[in-house]
Amino acid sequence: MTGRLEGKTALVIGAARGIGKGIVIRFIEEGANVILADWEAEVGSATAKELGVTFIHTDISKYVDAEAAVNLAISTFGRLDIIVQNAGIYPWQLIEDTTSEDWDRVMAVNLRGSFNAAKAALRPMKSQGYGRILFTSSITGPYVTSPGHGHYGATKAGINGLIRSAALEFSGFGITVNGVEPGNILTEGIQEQRGDAHIASMVAAIPLGRLGSVRDVANAFLFLASDEASYITGTTIVVDGGQLLPEGNDFRLVPTAAQ
Repeated sequence: MTGRLEGKTALVIGAARGIGKGIVIRFIEEGANVILADWEAEVGSATAKELGVTFIHTDISKYVDAEAAVNLAISTFGRLDIIVQNAGIYPWQLIEDTTSEDWDRVMAVNLRGSFNAAKAALRPMKSQGYGRILFTSSITGPYVTSPGHGHYGATKAGINGLIRSAALEFSGFGITVNGVEPGNILTEGIQEQRGDAHIASMVAAIPLGRLGSVRDVANAFLFLASDEASYITGTTIVVDGGQLLPEGNDFRLVPTAAQ
C-alpha cells in the first residue's frame, strides 16, 4: 500500500458491514486512523473489534449523535480530516403503500443524516483549514430507478444537491465535498435478500459482466479522500461497471474469431 492517508483521521458512518466496512478496511490499509460509527451496536462493535478501530453507536438522523461521533474522533486523534456518511436505509415500498411515517424515516436517515454529518464536521474542519466530506449516493434516484424505491431515490438525488451546495459553501476553508454513486454492488445484503436468478438478471444489465465489489466502491472513496483529489469538489464518481451506458438490452458485441 502507498500510505495515501498516513496520519489522517477518518470517521466512517454506517460502517458495520458492506460498503462502509470496506471503506474502513481500505482507509486503514492506507494509514488512516479510523472511528467506526453505526446504529447497529452489536454488529458495529464486533466489526470495530475485528478491524482494530474505535466504535461509537450513532443514529445519524440525530444531530447530537453526529456531533458526538465527530467529537470522539477529535478527542481520540486530535483532529478530523475525513468524514464519510455511508449510512442509509432502503425499504422496498411502492409509493401507494408508503406512509408519511415511512417516507419521513428514510428522509431522516439518508438525507437529514447527510446534512447532520456535513454540519457536524464543518466546525473542526473549518478551524484546521482542511477536510474531506464524502457521501454515498447512488445511481438510483439521480439517473435510474425501479419500482419500490421512490423515497430512497429521492434521498439520493437530494444528497447530490447537498454535495454541490456544501462544496460551494465550504470551498473557502480548504474543504472538499464529493460523493460516490454505486451501481449494483455485491454486498452481504444483496446476497441475503436476492436470489441467484435476480442477481443474474442484474449482471446481465452490466456491460462489464459482473456486480461491483465493495472494494471497487472503497477505492473510489479512497481517491476522493486523498490529496490526489485536492482539486475536485462538488461532484460524484459513478461506480457501476457501465450500467448507465446502454440505450437498450441488446448492447453486447460478440467477438469473432478474427477479432
